[in-house]
Amino acid sequence: MYCFPKSEKLCGKKNISKLYNTGNHFTCYPFRITWIKNTTHFNNPQVLIWAPKSIFKRANKRNNIRRIIRETYRLNSLPLKNKCKEKNLNLDIAFNYIAKEPLPFIHIEKTMKRVIEKLILLCEQ
Repeated sequence: MYCFPKSEKLCGKKNISKLYNTGNHFTCYPFRITWIKNTTHFNNPQVLIWAPKSIFKRANKRNNIRRIIRETYRLNSLPLKNKCKEKNLNLDIAFNYIAKEPLPFIHIEKTMKRVIEKLILLCEQ
């Protein structure tokens, strides 16, 4: 129920470049969300999580931020998954962390809930 298997992780240079070249985006601090409706996989949103090396020079800080983002997505993604199955949609989503400092888990979780609600509204269009 609250899992994040490999089938939900976006990988492959072609898929990622297609997402960034043709996808839509919006900002919800501390994230810049890029998303696209896709037809190459089946009813599960695929997610890419990115923390920039230019802002966080130390790998342990980048890894910690990615872990927090993954955990907040895993805990709150069920409504988005259900909407994708209901509407028979395939989404590719990239979460780009744009804050200059690591934020606490609670703040990132509140933002993740808002982002998922906004993605659900965008799916209905």
